[in-house]
Amino acid sequence: MAAILWIFLLAGLTESLFLRQESQAMRDDGLQPTFNALPPAVAALAVVIFMIEVILALGARGYVGGPAAIGWRTEAIREFAFYGPLLAWIIETGNWTPEHLRRFVTYSFVHQGFAHATFVIVFLLAMGKLVGEVLGNLAVLVLFFCCGTFGALIFAGLTRDEFPLIGGFPSVYGLIGAYTFLLWVGYGATGQNQYRAFTLIGFLLGIQLGFAIIFGGSNDWVADAAGFALGFVLAPALARGAFRGLLDRMRRR
Repeated sequence: MAAILWIFLLAGLTESLFLRQESQAMRDDGLQPTFNALPPAVAALAVVIFMIEVILALGARGYVGGPAAIGWRTEAIREFAFYGPLLAWIIETGNWTPEHLRRFVTYSFVHQGFAHATFVIVFLLAMGKLVGEVLGNLAVLVLFFCCGTFGALIFAGLTRDEFPLIGGFPSVYGLIGAYTFLLWVGYGATGQNQYRAFTLIGFLLGIQLGFAIIFGGSNDWVADAAGFALGFVLAPALARGAFRGLLDRMRRR
């Protein structure tokens, strides 16, 4: 099962390179690329998450993999999820092996079910497109992986929750954080209320906290908030003059 998930991860990264080359080649020929509206890095990440979820969902329903496939999701969570006590254990034992460190990244690609993965993909496509158009493909990848890793670190440091941390929301919240910073700068430059930039994150975290209070649940919102914070902080370092185009767009509205 582990080999299958890594194959799909590599396939997604390969597709990212292919989409980027196709986009550049078609621009050189004066044509509009098929995925012109979506940055290749965003498309690749979405494809990886979708393909992994499809395999797990089909296996759970017995369409692929035989009877053993029914337990693929449980096995994937066991092998790739992040656990809060893991960080303290690694520091205490000095066991800094790839087998354990990979969980800081791989947990973002395993989800509770199709609905969970779908919400992540929708936010990834929306936020990734907005951020990628301003900051570029590399910035999207840096934000996705760095914010996911940071979210896991803060989750482990503050909660020590034994419930497994899975799903791409901490990484996606990093993209939301970057987009919030872009809005913050844009609103300030155009003389508008800058605190409007935090409307989206306030709404999302409010919903999460509300559900956690009413229905109970894990502390994964801590990882989400940490991912958002790092995305907000990283955005100016990744911009490199991209604000001029953003401000021009906002002034034309």
